[in-house]
Amino acid sequence: MKYHIITFGCAANTSDSERIASCYEARGFSKAKSIKDADEIIINTCMIRQMAEDRVYGLVNNARKLRTKNSKLKIVVTGCMVGMAIRDKTGKMMKMLRLRLPAVDAFLPIEEVGFDMMPTRSDPHHALVPISNGCNNFCTYCVVPYARGREVSRTLDAITKECKDLADKKYTHITLVGQNVNSYGADLIKDRKSKIKNQRVTYVKHLGRLRIPTLFPALLEKICGLKGIKDIDFISSNPWDFSDDLIDVIAKNKKISRHIHLPAQSGDNTILKKMNRWYTKEQYLALVRKLKKQIPDVTISTDIIVGFCGETERQFQNTVDLAKRVGFTKAYISLYSDRPMTAAHKTLKDSVSLIEKKRRWLILENLINKPNLKAGTYI
Repeated sequence: MKYHIITFGCAANTSDSERIASCYEARGFSKAKSIKDADEIIINTCMIRQMAEDRVYGLVNNARKLRTKNSKLKIVVTGCMVGMAIRDKTGKMMKMLRLRLPAVDAFLPIEEVGFDMMPTRSDPHHALVPISNGCNNFCTYCVVPYARGREVSRTLDAITKECKDLADKKYTHITLVGQNVNSYGADLIKDRKSKIKNQRVTYVKHLGRLRIPTLFPALLEKICGLKGIKDIDFISSNPWDFSDDLIDVIAKNKKISRHIHLPAQSGDNTILKKMNRWYTKEQYLALVRKLKKQIPDVTISTDIIVGFCGETERQFQNTVDLAKRVGFTKAYISLYSDRPMTAAHKTLKDSVSLIEKKRRWLILENLINKPNLKAGTYI
Protein backbone atom coordinates (compact mmCIF):
# COMPACT_ATOMS: atom_id res chain seq x y z
CA MET A 1 0.00 0.00 0.00
CA LYS A 2 1.25 3.46 -0.92
CA TYR A 3 0.33 6.93 0.33
CA HIS A 4 0.65 10.39 -1.19
CA ILE A 5 0.27 13.63 0.80
CA ILE A 6 -0.56 17.01 -0.77
CA THR A 7 -0.08 19.99 1.54
CA PHE A 8 -1.56 23.45 1.29
CA GLY A 9 -0.74 26.39 3.53
CA CYS A 10 1.90 27.31 6.06
CA ALA A 11 4.91 25.72 7.74
CA ALA A 12 2.62 24.36 10.47
CA ASN A 13 0.71 22.38 7.82
CA THR A 14 3.97 21.10 6.36
CA SER A 15 5.03 19.95 9.82
CA ASP A 16 1.67 18.24 10.31
CA SER A 17 2.08 16.41 7.00
CA GLU A 18 5.46 15.05 8.16
CA ARG A 19 3.74 13.54 11.20
CA ILE A 20 0.93 12.14 9.04
CA ALA A 21 3.55 10.47 6.83
CA SER A 22 5.14 8.90 9.89
CA CYS A 23 1.78 7.47 10.96
CA TYR A 24 1.21 5.93 7.55
CA GLU A 25 4.67 4.39 7.43
CA ALA A 26 4.14 2.93 10.91
CA ARG A 27 1.09 1.17 9.43
CA GLY A 28 3.24 -0.37 6.68
CA PHE A 29 2.58 2.12 3.89
CA SER A 30 5.35 3.39 1.63
CA LYS A 31 5.50 6.76 -0.09
CA ALA A 32 4.11 6.81 -3.63
CA LYS A 33 6.14 8.43 -6.40
CA SER A 34 3.11 10.41 -7.53
CA ILE A 35 -0.59 10.85 -6.86
CA LYS A 36 -1.32 8.39 -9.68
CA ASP A 37 0.53 5.57 -7.87
CA ALA A 38 -1.16 6.05 -4.49
CA ASP A 39 -3.65 3.79 -2.73
CA GLU A 40 -4.45 6.57 -0.25
CA ILE A 41 -4.33 10.29 -1.04
CA ILE A 42 -4.19 12.62 1.95
CA ILE A 43 -4.98 16.29 1.35
CA ASN A 44 -3.82 18.62 4.13
CA THR A 45 -5.93 21.73 3.69
CA CYS A 46 -5.67 25.45 4.36
CA MET A 47 -8.54 27.91 4.84
CA ILE A 48 -6.64 31.17 5.25
CA ARG A 49 -7.85 32.33 1.80
CA GLN A 50 -10.80 31.35 -0.39
CA MET A 51 -8.39 30.49 -3.20
CA ALA A 52 -6.71 27.79 -1.07
CA GLU A 53 -10.11 26.31 -0.23
CA ASP A 54 -11.19 26.28 -3.89
CA ARG A 55 -8.01 24.45 -4.90
CA VAL A 56 -8.93 21.63 -2.52
CA TYR A 57 -12.33 21.15 -4.18
CA GLY A 58 -10.66 20.96 -7.59
CA LEU A 59 -8.00 18.55 -6.37
CA VAL A 60 -10.50 16.15 -4.82
CA ASN A 61 -12.48 16.13 -8.05
CA ASN A 62 -9.34 15.26 -10.03
CA ALA A 63 -8.32 12.59 -7.53
CA ARG A 64 -11.76 11.00 -7.79
CA LYS A 65 -11.14 10.34 -11.49
CA LEU A 66 -8.18 8.12 -10.58
CA ARG A 67 -10.63 5.52 -9.28
CA THR A 68 -11.18 4.38 -12.87
CA LYS A 69 -7.74 2.73 -12.58
CA ASN A 70 -7.76 1.96 -8.85
CA SER A 71 -11.25 1.23 -7.52
CA LYS A 72 -9.93 0.87 -3.96
CA LEU A 73 -8.35 4.34 -3.91
CA LYS A 74 -9.07 6.15 -0.65
CA ILE A 75 -9.20 9.95 -0.35
CA VAL A 76 -8.61 11.52 3.08
CA VAL A 77 -9.00 15.23 3.85
CA THR A 78 -7.40 16.77 6.93
CA GLY A 79 -6.03 20.13 8.09
CA CYS A 80 -7.75 23.46 8.63
CA MET A 81 -10.93 22.80 6.63
CA VAL A 82 -11.66 19.79 8.83
CA GLY A 83 -10.61 21.69 11.94
CA MET A 84 -13.12 24.45 11.14
CA ALA A 85 -15.86 21.91 10.48
CA ILE A 86 -15.44 19.95 13.72
CA ARG A 87 -15.42 23.19 15.76
CA ASP A 88 -18.61 24.44 14.14
CA LYS A 89 -21.14 23.41 16.80
CA THR A 90 -24.05 23.84 14.40
CA GLY A 91 -22.73 21.02 12.21
CA LYS A 92 -23.47 23.07 9.09
CA MET A 93 -19.86 23.27 7.94
CA MET A 94 -19.26 19.52 8.15
CA LYS A 95 -22.52 18.94 6.30
CA MET A 96 -21.38 21.38 3.62
CA LEU A 97 -18.00 19.62 3.32
CA ARG A 98 -19.66 16.25 2.85
CA LEU A 99 -21.98 17.68 0.21
CA ARG A 100 -19.21 19.43 -1.71
CA LEU A 101 -16.73 16.56 -1.33
CA PRO A 102 -18.76 13.35 -1.74
CA ALA A 103 -15.69 11.49 -3.06
CA VAL A 104 -13.85 11.88 0.28
CA ASP A 105 -13.71 8.68 2.34
CA ALA A 106 -12.57 10.22 5.63
CA PHE A 107 -12.21 13.62 7.27
CA LEU A 108 -9.26 13.39 9.66
CA PRO A 109 -8.96 15.93 12.53
CA ILE A 110 -5.28 16.84 12.81
CA GLU A 111 -5.52 16.51 16.60
CA GLU A 112 -5.71 12.75 16.11
CA VAL A 113 -2.14 12.81 14.77
CA GLY A 114 0.04 12.95 17.88
CA PHE A 115 3.70 13.65 18.62
CA ASP A 116 4.61 10.12 19.72
CA MET A 117 6.58 9.24 16.59
CA MET A 118 9.41 11.12 14.90
CA PRO A 119 8.07 12.85 11.75
CA THR A 120 9.09 11.55 8.34
CA ARG A 121 11.27 14.38 7.04
CA SER A 122 12.49 14.80 3.47
CA ASP A 123 15.36 17.16 4.29
CA PRO A 124 18.31 15.40 6.01
CA HIS A 125 19.67 18.58 7.63
CA HIS A 126 16.75 20.97 8.24
CA ALA A 127 13.84 20.07 10.53
CA LEU A 128 10.56 21.80 11.33
CA VAL A 129 9.77 21.42 15.03
CA PRO A 130 6.25 22.41 16.18
CA ILE A 131 6.23 24.02 19.62
CA SER A 132 2.53 24.91 19.86
CA ASN A 133 -0.74 24.62 18.01
CA GLY A 134 -3.60 27.08 17.77
CA CYS A 135 -3.88 30.76 18.60
CA ASN A 136 -5.51 32.96 21.25
CA ASN A 137 -5.31 36.30 19.44
CA PHE A 138 -8.49 36.28 17.32
CA CYS A 139 -7.46 38.80 14.67
CA THR A 140 -10.75 39.67 13.00
CA TYR A 141 -9.74 38.36 9.55
CA CYS A 142 -8.13 35.10 10.69
CA VAL A 143 -9.60 31.58 10.81
CA VAL A 144 -6.71 29.99 12.76
CA PRO A 145 -8.38 30.07 16.22
CA TYR A 146 -11.41 28.37 14.64
CA ALA A 147 -9.47 25.94 12.46
CA ARG A 148 -6.84 24.97 15.06
CA GLY A 149 -8.44 26.02 18.32
CA ARG A 150 -6.94 27.83 21.29
CA GLU A 151 -3.17 27.76 21.78
CA VAL A 152 -1.76 24.55 23.24
CA SER A 153 1.98 24.36 23.92
CA ARG A 154 4.11 21.25 23.90
CA THR A 155 6.21 20.83 27.02
CA LEU A 156 9.64 22.39 27.07
CA ASP A 157 11.20 18.98 27.81
CA ALA A 158 9.46 17.33 24.84
CA ILE A 159 10.64 20.01 22.42
CA THR A 160 14.18 19.99 23.77
CA LYS A 161 14.33 16.18 23.55
CA GLU A 162 13.14 16.24 19.93
CA CYS A 163 15.81 18.81 19.04
CA LYS A 164 18.50 16.78 20.82
CA ASP A 165 17.43 13.64 18.94
CA LEU A 166 17.65 15.63 15.70
CA ALA A 167 21.16 16.80 16.58
CA ASP A 168 22.16 13.18 17.26
CA LYS A 169 20.90 12.33 13.76
CA LYS A 170 23.12 15.06 12.27
CA TYR A 171 20.42 17.67 11.73
CA THR A 172 22.02 21.10 11.91
CA HIS A 173 19.15 23.51 11.18
CA ILE A 174 15.99 23.77 13.32
CA THR A 175 12.92 25.89 12.59
CA LEU A 176 10.53 26.26 15.53
CA VAL A 177 6.94 26.46 14.30
CA GLY A 178 3.81 27.92 15.90
CA GLN A 179 0.97 30.27 15.03
CA ASN A 180 2.51 32.71 17.54
CA VAL A 181 5.83 31.37 18.81
CA ASN A 182 6.36 34.41 21.05
CA SER A 183 3.55 33.34 23.37
CA TYR A 184 4.87 29.78 23.70
CA GLY A 185 4.29 28.31 27.15
CA ALA A 186 1.73 30.84 28.39
CA ASP A 187 -0.78 28.01 28.84
CA LEU A 188 1.79 25.94 30.79
CA ILE A 189 2.15 28.63 33.43
CA LYS A 190 -0.63 28.32 36.01
CA ASP A 191 -0.22 31.78 37.49
CA ARG A 192 2.01 34.83 37.15
CA LYS A 193 4.30 33.82 40.03
CA SER A 194 4.88 30.20 39.05
CA LYS A 195 7.94 28.70 37.40
CA ILE A 196 8.19 25.65 35.17
CA LYS A 197 11.01 23.50 36.56
CA ASN A 198 12.97 26.62 37.49
CA GLN A 199 12.86 27.97 33.94
CA ARG A 200 12.96 31.71 33.47
CA VAL A 201 9.52 33.12 32.73
CA THR A 202 9.39 36.25 30.56
CA TYR A 203 6.54 38.71 30.98
CA VAL A 204 5.62 40.60 27.82
CA LYS A 205 4.85 44.27 28.29
CA HIS A 206 2.47 46.08 25.97
CA LEU A 207 1.20 49.62 26.46
CA GLY A 208 2.82 49.64 29.89
CA ARG A 209 1.04 46.50 31.08
CA LEU A 210 2.04 42.85 31.44
CA ARG A 211 0.22 41.02 28.64
CA ILE A 212 1.35 37.39 28.78
CA PRO A 213 3.99 35.22 30.41
CA THR A 214 6.10 33.21 27.95
CA LEU A 215 8.80 30.56 27.99
CA PHE A 216 9.96 31.23 24.43
CA PRO A 217 13.24 33.04 25.28
CA ALA A 218 14.11 30.21 27.70
CA LEU A 219 13.29 27.59 25.03
CA LEU A 220 15.51 29.33 22.49
CA GLU A 221 18.42 29.40 24.94
CA LYS A 222 18.01 25.68 25.68
CA ILE A 223 18.13 24.77 22.00
CA CYS A 224 21.11 27.07 21.44
CA GLY A 225 22.94 25.00 24.05
CA LEU A 226 22.56 21.76 22.08
CA LYS A 227 25.74 20.56 20.39
CA GLY A 228 25.40 19.99 16.65
CA ILE A 229 22.61 22.51 16.09
CA LYS A 230 24.14 25.35 14.10
CA ASP A 231 21.14 27.37 12.88
CA ILE A 232 17.83 28.15 14.61
CA ASP A 233 14.86 29.90 12.99
CA PHE A 234 11.33 30.48 14.22
CA ILE A 235 8.01 31.33 12.58
CA SER A 236 5.74 33.12 13.10
CA SER A 237 5.99 35.90 15.65
CA ASN A 238 3.60 38.63 16.68
CA PRO A 239 4.84 42.21 17.06
CA TRP A 240 3.00 42.87 20.33
CA ASP A 241 4.58 39.80 21.99
CA PHE A 242 8.17 40.54 20.90
CA SER A 243 9.67 41.12 24.34
CA ASP A 244 12.94 42.84 25.22
CA ASP A 245 14.11 39.52 26.72
CA LEU A 246 13.52 37.80 23.38
CA ILE A 247 15.53 40.46 21.55
CA ASP A 248 18.37 40.05 24.06
CA VAL A 249 18.41 36.27 23.58
CA ILE A 250 18.58 36.63 19.78
CA ALA A 251 21.32 39.26 20.01
CA LYS A 252 23.48 37.10 22.31
CA ASN A 253 23.14 33.83 20.38
CA LYS A 254 24.67 33.76 16.90
CA LYS A 255 22.98 30.42 16.20
CA ILE A 256 19.62 32.20 15.96
CA SER A 257 18.78 33.50 12.50
CA ARG A 258 19.35 37.18 11.83
CA HIS A 259 16.26 37.13 9.66
CA ILE A 260 12.97 37.76 11.48
CA HIS A 261 9.50 37.36 10.02
CA LEU A 262 7.38 40.06 11.66
CA PRO A 263 3.83 40.29 10.25
CA ALA A 264 2.62 43.90 10.08
CA GLN A 265 -0.63 43.28 8.12
CA SER A 266 -1.22 47.04 7.73
CA GLY A 267 0.47 50.38 8.28
CA ASP A 268 -2.69 52.24 9.20
CA ASN A 269 -3.79 52.50 12.82
CA THR A 270 -7.52 52.48 12.09
CA ILE A 271 -7.21 49.35 9.97
CA LEU A 272 -4.98 47.70 12.59
CA LYS A 273 -7.66 48.36 15.21
CA LYS A 274 -10.32 46.87 12.91
CA MET A 275 -8.07 43.84 12.50
CA ASN A 276 -7.75 43.50 16.29
CA ARG A 277 -3.97 43.88 16.00
CA TRP A 278 -2.89 45.30 19.35
CA TYR A 279 -0.22 47.73 18.17
CA THR A 280 0.04 50.92 16.16
CA LYS A 281 2.19 51.77 13.18
CA GLU A 282 4.41 53.83 15.50
CA GLN A 283 4.86 50.92 17.92
CA TYR A 284 5.73 48.57 15.05
CA LEU A 285 8.37 51.03 13.80
CA ALA A 286 9.74 51.42 17.33
CA LEU A 287 10.13 47.62 17.57
CA VAL A 288 11.93 47.54 14.21
CA ARG A 289 14.30 50.29 15.36
CA LYS A 290 15.02 48.35 18.55
CA LEU A 291 15.72 45.16 16.59
CA LYS A 292 18.05 46.96 14.19
CA LYS A 293 19.89 48.67 17.04
CA GLN A 294 20.51 45.50 19.08
CA ILE A 295 20.94 43.15 16.10
CA PRO A 296 22.74 45.28 13.47
CA ASP A 297 22.70 42.60 10.75
CA VAL A 298 18.99 41.77 11.15
CA THR A 299 16.68 41.58 8.12
CA ILE A 300 12.91 41.65 8.34
CA SER A 301 10.15 40.13 6.23
CA THR A 302 6.43 40.56 6.77
CA ASP A 303 2.82 39.70 5.94
CA ILE A 304 0.49 42.38 4.58
CA ILE A 305 -3.22 42.27 3.74
CA VAL A 306 -4.50 44.73 1.15
CA GLY A 307 -8.12 45.71 0.70
CA PHE A 308 -9.26 44.91 4.23
CA CYS A 309 -12.83 45.95 5.03
CA GLY A 310 -13.28 49.66 4.30
CA GLU A 311 -9.59 50.35 3.59
CA THR A 312 -9.32 53.74 1.86
CA GLU A 313 -6.59 54.85 -0.53
CA ARG A 314 -5.11 57.05 2.21
CA GLN A 315 -5.03 54.13 4.64
CA PHE A 316 -3.36 51.96 2.01
CA GLN A 317 -0.75 54.67 1.43
CA ASN A 318 0.07 54.48 5.16
CA THR A 319 1.02 50.85 4.55
CA VAL A 320 3.14 51.90 1.58
CA ASP A 321 4.87 54.41 3.86
CA LEU A 322 5.51 51.70 6.47
CA ALA A 323 7.09 49.46 3.83
CA LYS A 324 9.38 52.26 2.65
CA ARG A 325 10.47 53.12 6.19
CA VAL A 326 11.16 49.53 7.32
CA GLY A 327 12.86 48.26 4.18
CA PHE A 328 11.41 44.74 4.23
CA THR A 329 13.49 42.12 2.42
CA LYS A 330 10.35 40.14 1.56
CA ALA A 331 6.59 40.55 1.94
CA TYR A 332 3.85 37.94 1.63
CA ILE A 333 1.07 40.16 0.34
CA SER A 334 -2.51 38.89 0.35
CA LEU A 335 -5.76 40.21 -1.03
CA TYR A 336 -8.27 40.30 1.83
CA SER A 337 -10.49 37.22 1.68
CA ASP A 338 -13.71 37.05 3.70
CA ARG A 339 -13.60 33.93 5.88
CA PRO A 340 -16.49 32.18 7.68
CA MET A 341 -16.76 32.36 11.50
CA THR A 342 -14.37 35.32 11.78
CA ALA A 343 -15.36 38.61 13.40
CA ALA A 344 -14.78 40.48 10.14
CA HIS A 345 -17.19 38.12 8.36
CA LYS A 346 -19.85 38.76 11.01
CA THR A 347 -19.48 42.51 11.58
CA LEU A 348 -17.58 44.18 8.71
CA LYS A 349 -18.28 44.62 5.00
CA ASP A 350 -15.84 43.40 2.36
CA SER A 351 -16.20 46.69 0.49
CA VAL A 352 -12.98 47.00 -1.55
CA SER A 353 -13.37 45.72 -5.11
CA LEU A 354 -11.22 42.89 -6.43
CA ILE A 355 -9.76 45.18 -9.11
CA GLU A 356 -8.69 47.68 -6.45
CA LYS A 357 -7.23 44.93 -4.24
CA LYS A 358 -5.14 43.70 -7.17
CA ARG A 359 -3.94 47.24 -7.91
CA ARG A 360 -2.81 47.71 -4.31
CA TRP A 361 -1.20 44.28 -4.28
CA LEU A 362 0.83 45.17 -7.37
CA ILE A 363 2.07 48.43 -5.85
CA LEU A 364 3.43 46.66 -2.75
CA GLU A 365 4.71 43.67 -4.72
CA ASN A 366 6.78 45.95 -6.93
CA LEU A 367 7.88 48.15 -4.05
CA ILE A 368 9.05 45.34 -1.74
CA ASN A 369 9.59 42.19 -3.75
CA LYS A 370 10.62 43.77 -7.07
CA PRO A 371 12.31 47.00 -5.95
CA ASN A 372 14.21 47.41 -9.20
CA LEU A 373 10.97 48.49 -10.92
CA LYS A 374 10.30 52.21 -11.07
CA ALA A 375 7.33 53.77 -9.29
CA GLY A 376 5.84 54.94 -12.57
CA THR A 377 5.40 51.37 -13.77
CA TYR A 378 2.82 50.49 -11.15
CA ILE A 379 1.19 53.67 -9.78
